[in-house]
Amino acid sequence: MTMEKREFKAESKRLLDLMINSIYTHKEIFLREIISNASDAIDKLCYLSLTDDKVGLSRDDFAIILTLDKENRTLTVSDNGIGMSADELENNLGVIANSGSLQFRQELDEAAKSETDIIGQFGVGFYSAFMVADHITVVTKKYGEEQAWRWESSGVDGYTVEKCDKETVGTDVIMHIKADGEEKDEYSQYLREYPLYKLVKKYSDYIRFPIKMLMPHPVKKEGTPDDKPEYEEVFEYEVLNSMVPLWQRKKSEVKKEEYDEFYRDRFGEMAPPQSVITVSAEGAVTYKALLFIPSQAPGLYNTDEFQPGLQLYSAGVMIMDKCAGLLPEEFNFVRGVVESPDLSLNISRELLQHDRQLKIIAGNLAKKIKAELERMLRDEREEYEKFYRNFGRQLKICAIDNYGAKKDQLQDLLLFYSSAEKKLVTLGEYAERMKEDQKYIYFVPGDNVETIDRMPQTELLKDHGMEILYFTERPDEFIADMFRTYRDKPFRSAVDGDLELPGQEKKDETEAYKEGFAFIKEALGDKVTEVKASTRLKTHPVCLSSGQGVTFEMEKYFAAVQPELGMKAKRILEINVDHPAFVTFETTRIIDPEKAKKYAQILYNQALLIAGLPIDDPSGYTDLLCSLWK
Repeated sequence: MTMEKREFKAESKRLLDLMINSIYTHKEIFLREIISNASDAIDKLCYLSLTDDKVGLSRDDFAIILTLDKENRTLTVSDNGIGMSADELENNLGVIANSGSLQFRQELDEAAKSETDIIGQFGVGFYSAFMVADHITVVTKKYGEEQAWRWESSGVDGYTVEKCDKETVGTDVIMHIKADGEEKDEYSQYLREYPLYKLVKKYSDYIRFPIKMLMPHPVKKEGTPDDKPEYEEVFEYEVLNSMVPLWQRKKSEVKKEEYDEFYRDRFGEMAPPQSVITVSAEGAVTYKALLFIPSQAPGLYNTDEFQPGLQLYSAGVMIMDKCAGLLPEEFNFVRGVVESPDLSLNISRELLQHDRQLKIIAGNLAKKIKAELERMLRDEREEYEKFYRNFGRQLKICAIDNYGAKKDQLQDLLLFYSSAEKKLVTLGEYAERMKEDQKYIYFVPGDNVETIDRMPQTELLKDHGMEILYFTERPDEFIADMFRTYRDKPFRSAVDGDLELPGQEKKDETEAYKEGFAFIKEALGDKVTEVKASTRLKTHPVCLSSGQGVTFEMEKYFAAVQPELGMKAKRILEINVDHPAFVTFETTRIIDPEKAKKYAQILYNQALLIAGLPIDDPSGYTDLLCSLWK
């Protein structure tokens, strides 16, 4: 008797073609989908067993079996779930996107829904198998029925359904794997144990029923000597999946070693995490999360290749490996997993249809991460400083991004070296120690602590007992510019503008020495915009300041990252009129103007060196110095 081949409906044909070629971005997803369907079928029968004694199976009796036939190139996924009738085969597999799982879930009452994980929602996942298989056979027997059925299809050309024999209730999905194309092992990898094992661990590790497969194990052959043993492969059934996710267990019931092992295995890190955050939330969105703050920067973290994001699960199935939408940019270093039954998944489960739930989860996770960092800062200062060495730069960059939009969220997590404390301090700690009559938060930008500490501009502040924050990183200079104030105290650079020290009335003596300053300005030309008497120098003869606008640190930053901009700070030459060097200059200016011009050049180049700026002509500067020895 010839079986009648039935055609898919026109819309189903188009969807199947789309399915095979467009919907899924990775072929390997097919195994996740087929296993998820098997889990759904078991879940349905498991639910019925609670009220129907005739099922005769307890939860421990259910399993999903993977079977390989390498010679015939078939991979079979079997379950002992509820099975399908002939009508259900027709409705579920003959009409794509008609999901029996969705209908089943809709028929459950609300209480039962919370107890039953139904993964399939669209009825399209089954057809993802055609990405790797050129022929699929489904043998199924529904619980409560005597007749079994076989469904077969080679894709868009249609399908057949016929009666068959099957002793047990459940479903076998038999996939005939395609021959390899131009890429070696493109499809044959799905006929090998270890690639399948890895896919189960990656996507289906937390399916609630055991997934079993015969796995090879080397066993010493009997009779072979111990000094020259021979081995043979013996195949034994292994459970491939963990079933119970670590994040579903209470934190009090999980040992630190278990978290460390999970972190290393899951994220490929050698060092254990610095901190673990667990979240269990119910409300607008129900979800659980297990987050890790790394003890060292993840691989590629400081490169463009780094991909941030948390692993996203729904009903034990991994939906996305790196869901960047779950983490704000400032905490992009956090690793971890999030599981929620409330996500609105799209047809391929690889993307989300709506991001409302995602935004709610992301907002809550950001608060949890920040709270953990604040706890570390408060209770474990050494641990926080260790964290800060790894990721403090990221916090600073995000604090100044978008004109300081996240200033309020991040400013109290930032650390800066203190001239007074000789260690890293917060802005809050600095503010608490400010003198009663102190108007400003003083800072000095520079390449490193040692260089800043020797800068002449810091002397006067230190003499007045003022604490100075050393801005040693590229983003620091922009922090003062974007923040403007902290606790209503303005930031003030020690190298630019009037220090306005309390009790100090040091008059500007520029007018008194205007002839000497005019001489220096003429000798230097457009190298400087102004020459004036300094109110900040004590023992040093000269320094540069930039006034309002672009600072020297900004100039150095943009010279490194965007030299084409040609961004330059003003160069205001400040002179310590009480210094012997300037006294000598003034005398020389009167009796030997040509030599005084050389002194002016030396003063300017000294100021450049102090500011950490390049000398225009190092060779010429050396010759200039040597000429004065004659």
